[in-house]
Amino acid sequence: MKSIQKKVAETFDAHPNRYSDIVNKSISFSGLNVDFFTKVKAEYLIAVAKNHYGATEKLKVLDVGCGVGNYHDLLRPRFAALHGVDVSVASVDQAAANHPSVIYKTYDGYGLPYEDGCFDLVYTICVMHHVPQANRANFLKEMHRVVRPQGLALVFEHNPWNLLTVKAVKNCPFDEDAVLLRSSELTKLMVYAGFQDVESKFIIAVPPINSMLMKIDRAFCRIPLGAQYYVVAKRG
Repeated sequence: MKSIQKKVAETFDAHPNRYSDIVNKSISFSGLNVDFFTKVKAEYLIAVAKNHYGATEKLKVLDVGCGVGNYHDLLRPRFAALHGVDVSVASVDQAAANHPSVIYKTYDGYGLPYEDGCFDLVYTICVMHHVPQANRANFLKEMHRVVRPQGLALVFEHNPWNLLTVKAVKNCPFDEDAVLLRSSELTKLMVYAGFQDVESKFIIAVPPINSMLMKIDRAFCRIPLGAQYYVVAKRG
C-alpha cells in the first residue's frame, strides 16, 4: 500500500505548477474548465456547511488531499480557519505560496497529523479514487477521528456511472492510478468508519452556471446522472 501511496505523491510532485493545465486538457471535450467545476463544488460545500451549522464564519475546516489549494481562494473567506494536508510535498509548497492565510501540512497518507476532534468540518474532493482500496476505510476513519462530535465530513467523488466522467478520468495523467468508487460503496465505507446520518447526492447533471440551473441540478440529486457526487455524514 505504501508503494502505491508514494507513487501518487510522486505523480503530483512532478507537476505542481501545471495542475490546472493538465486537468483542462483532459476535460476539454466538455467545453468547460477546471475553474467551473471548482466553483460548483465550493458552492455545494458551503451550502452543506450552512445547512448544518447556519453561520459558517466560526468554523475550523480541514481539506484532506488539498493538492495545490485550487478551492482555497473561494473557501478561506467563508471560515474562521482553513487547513490543508496532502501527501505531495511539492503541491503543498505551491499551495502555501499561493494561499498564505491557509495552514498547510504534509503527511504519509495514513495518519492525519492532527489531534482528535479538532475540526468542525473535514472534507476531501476527488481524492478517494487515488487512495489504495485497502486503505480507504482507514482514510475515512482518520477523517472521523479529527472531526469533532456532531461535526461534518464531506466527500466529493467522480460518478463512475457517468460516461463523460469516465472519459475525463482516462484522459488525465493524474488519474492513471484511479479506481473509481460508486456512491453506494462510499456510503458503506463511511458507515463502517463510524459516521452517522450518511447521505449521498449526485451533482452536475446539468452545468449549474446560474441559480436556475443550480436548482435544476439539485432536483436531479437522487438520480445517478451527475458527473460527480458527494457523501455527507456526521460524527455522532
